[in-house]
Amino acid sequence: MAGGLSAERVARYEDDGFVFPIDVLGPDEAEHYRRLYEEARRKGAELGVDVVNVKGHLVLKWMADLARDTRILNAVECVLGPNILCWTTNFFVKHPGDLTYVSWHQDATYWGLSGTRICSAWLAFTPSTRASGCMRMIPGSHGEPMPHADTFDEKNLLSRGQEIAVEVNDGRAVDIELEPGQMSLHHVRVAHGSSPNVSPLPRIGFVVRYISAEIEQTSGFRDSAMLVRGEDRHGHFDPETVPERDFDPDALDRFERLRERRDRILYREVS
Repeated sequence: MAGGLSAERVARYEDDGFVFPIDVLGPDEAEHYRRLYEEARRKGAELGVDVVNVKGHLVLKWMADLARDTRILNAVECVLGPNILCWTTNFFVKHPGDLTYVSWHQDATYWGLSGTRICSAWLAFTPSTRASGCMRMIPGSHGEPMPHADTFDEKNLLSRGQEIAVEVNDGRAVDIELEPGQMSLHHVRVAHGSSPNVSPLPRIGFVVRYISAEIEQTSGFRDSAMLVRGEDRHGHFDPETVPERDFDPDALDRFERLRERRDRILYREVS
């Protein structure tokens, strides 16, 4: 596919469970989106609405547009196929010296989604370096699910502070360093985590969770997603729509309803 991944890079994704760096935005575009993020965070705080952590694309048109950007989707299609849904969007932000981190985990454990045709696109708005706490991944760790335990550590950026409950050989970890405007793709079962930001700059990453249209929600709760490419012939998810403008009142109402539903999925009891 023009503008997508080479066969070699697709093979790397299949073998390692991730691929990077992928050029998406120019430096000026990345700075533009960083400013939009900062503005949205301020506006959301004024309204008492958290548009950063879950499904901000339901409220922010620019975020929905970015999740549908051809430069991202051409790469995603190479690993998921032509029919793609956006399941959720969020930001992972580490400010200098705040000591937040992400424990070793596999995304699939708590999402309730069937199958593995699921990937995350992690797009850097600011430099994501080893010093600023970039993601680290264990190559080839996406073969089987691993046991997890919840910690609810307040410094852990994950929803439940979940972490892999067996030893992880972090000596094999790869640092996913990205320049502003670059992204990585990672498999839903690859083991990954990150350390605190000890640099003088914030680390801001925009993350889109993409799923192939045949994926189902197995948690027992009805879920929702936004079609971003191809067709959805399955109807496993309630369709989400792009807001007409940022912070549209009708979009805010839908956002709160769907976010509450997503919380029930993410915080359900997992055996």
